[in-house]
Amino acid sequence: MKVTTSFALACMAAVGSAMPAAQAPNNPAARPRPNPAPGGGCPAVWTEISRALTPLFVDSSGQCTGLARAAVRAVFHDCGVWSSPQGNTGGCDGSVFLSTEELNRQANRGLQGLSPVLTGLAAQFQVGMADLVAFAGSHATVSCPLGPTVRTLIGRRDSANPAPDPLLLPSNPTLPAAQILSIMADKGFSAADTAALVGAHSISRQQTVDASRAGTPQDSTPGIADVAFYNQTLNPPTNILVFPSDRNLATDPATSPTWNSFVGSQE
Repeated sequence: MKVTTSFALACMAAVGSAMPAAQAPNNPAARPRPNPAPGGGCPAVWTEISRALTPLFVDSSGQCTGLARAAVRAVFHDCGVWSSPQGNTGGCDGSVFLSTEELNRQANRGLQGLSPVLTGLAAQFQVGMADLVAFAGSHATVSCPLGPTVRTLIGRRDSANPAPDPLLLPSNPTLPAAQILSIMADKGFSAADTAALVGAHSISRQQTVDASRAGTPQDSTPGIADVAFYNQTLNPPTNILVFPSDRNLATDPATSPTWNSFVGSQE
């Protein structure tokens, strides 16, 4: 997926200090370019934002919270509406929260609670929404125990224009595997990539797919980013909810080899 960047600095650090990040102004006319940190590391503002996000994303037991789950989902929904004909525009532009029309789309139900949190932090720390959505998604991922560290580059430009086609986001939980893979291939993801990416459902608690079971997780450890999701999609216990789209990916010949490779393979 593409992002429009002006300049970028990269850094890696732990939750509570600076998450993988770099800084660039999203609206040069509205805010000055920050001074790079010595040695090309993260500007201090991202350390401050990390410290603000950590208590929101990690609960008293050390597991990830509902806001962390929303942040992981939000970065995919912001970036995942990009398609190759858009070139170097669109996607990862903060429009999921900057556009009321986009935020209120059916696919984005459940993100409304995160919107004022990130909007407030963007205003408090004077950073762009596009960068903050990406940073928060990376921060939330590593806030979940066993979650991977994600290198994040900062330098996106904000847009309040709604993404042009919500169908570019494979958010329908009943989609067949072939349609999901076609949508993701257009974004540069292979079948193996897609099988790995959907593992984010390990921390999911569905709210709207089956409203009568709101809060039901998609595996038995929704506060931990483990690989239980892969086996339990195939062999579900009674206390989880499996999306038909996930079951389709689990059993499709293009994705099942990668899917099965994750079963019991936590590193």
